[in-house]
Amino acid sequence: MKIRAFFALTLPDSVVRWLADHADTLCEFDRKTEVSWVDSDRYHLTLCFLGDIDLNQVDDLEKCAREKLANVTSFQVHINSAEYYRVNKKLALVAALPDVNEELEILHEIMITVAKDSGINYEEEDFKPHVTLGRLPGKNKFKSPTKWPAIDMFSLADSVVLFQSKPGEDGSIYTPLFEIPLKDLS
Repeated sequence: MKIRAFFALTLPDSVVRWLADHADTLCEFDRKTEVSWVDSDRYHLTLCFLGDIDLNQVDDLEKCAREKLANVTSFQVHINSAEYYRVNKKLALVAALPDVNEELEILHEIMITVAKDSGINYEEEDFKPHVTLGRLPGKNKFKSPTKWPAIDMFSLADSVVLFQSKPGEDGSIYTPLFEIPLKDLS
């Protein structure tokens, strides 16, 4: 059985509320109402999108992720920009983006390694860790602002979650398949 899956960081309620307010300010740029705005209870910071995987690969992913993340320490993620982000020819996003520092880059690379070591063909070339605020078709008339409204917030990266993504009536439904805590900062 195939499932869609991705690795992500969960976000605390305070960051989710702030991002939801920020998304509300971005609605004014959606003049053609093409953006399907994501419900804030579905916000997360995507680290690595795996696409369709076999359900039986979840155990391998968990085992490999536990090994690779055993010595990774939690860290602060600085979410400091938003942008129009073209994922591929069919999909574009309005996304909040973190400042990609060394710790986040290392975590992103670890998750790619976990995917590849677990037999998943990972091919995203221009992927950026991000929080999806809204989705729209690749061909659209979204008018990107000349200057995006400012974002300046921090979130603790303290665990990595593998989520299953299922299409739902009101957007995707995310189910955590496993969560691996990172070492405590202290």
